[in-house]
Amino acid sequence: MSAPVFDPVDIALAEDVGPGDLTSQLFIPEQHVSKARIFAKENCVVAGTQAAIETYQKVDPSLEVTRLKGDGTPLTPGDTVIRLQGPTRSILTGERVALNFIQRLSGVATLTAQFVDAVRGTGVEILDTRKTTPGLRALEKAAVKAGGGRNHRMGLYDAVMVKDNHLLAGPKIEAAIVALREAHPGIPVELEADSIDQVRAFIDIAGVDVILLDNMSPKDLRACVSLRKSGIKFEASGGVSLQTVREIAETGVDFISVGQLTHSARAIDFSLELIGA
Repeated sequence: MSAPVFDPVDIALAEDVGPGDLTSQLFIPEQHVSKARIFAKENCVVAGTQAAIETYQKVDPSLEVTRLKGDGTPLTPGDTVIRLQGPTRSILTGERVALNFIQRLSGVATLTAQFVDAVRGTGVEILDTRKTTPGLRALEKAAVKAGGGRNHRMGLYDAVMVKDNHLLAGPKIEAAIVALREAHPGIPVELEADSIDQVRAFIDIAGVDVILLDNMSPKDLRACVSLRKSGIKFEASGGVSLQTVREIAETGVDFISVGQLTHSARAIDFSLELIGA
């Protein structure tokens, strides 16, 4: 089962360029050619380079586009990520869209790398969530991987997560898991718990892969982890920051999911400059 495919590069170009780049068409001679580079202006982990390259390939296939730094590479100010050569009009037409992708996605990768570094040595994996920018989920989740994190489910179609609102409807969990295994073998099952008593109730349900421990204190997280049985993993979520993530990781959980990786990452400063013909 897969999700519909939408091309974010096409969407971004349509909203920015529309029927044409009036400034470049009127102020740049048609035959003028340039070299240019996209470079970092601050320390970061780069991501989004493929989206930037695809942007320029769609703007003008005649452009020579060379990637010098791949996604996941640490950068310092001044490091060049992409070099361009060709019609100046085309370089400038694609500039903002290419930079938007790299700035946004490098922000996700950089923040992810900071969380991964904060839990280094604990064995805990940092997960993303579905709190993504509409239309950019695949790119943002790729940026999380570039930063050293791990992707959680891509959407509602590739994993089961039974959350508090589902539980309020009074589902027959055991029967639903049996039906799921018959219809979709291999799909992981996760149950959300917000108390130790819920964990005790969930721990013996056959077919559960992960129990999500929602907004629990480190003390309660340790208590829940102590109930672990073979095959069950624990994920902590809620109240996670760079200041708290290490303490959470040291409780013994397997995963920590962090919504801010994609919903609150700060854009990284990149720039494009022409460097002559």
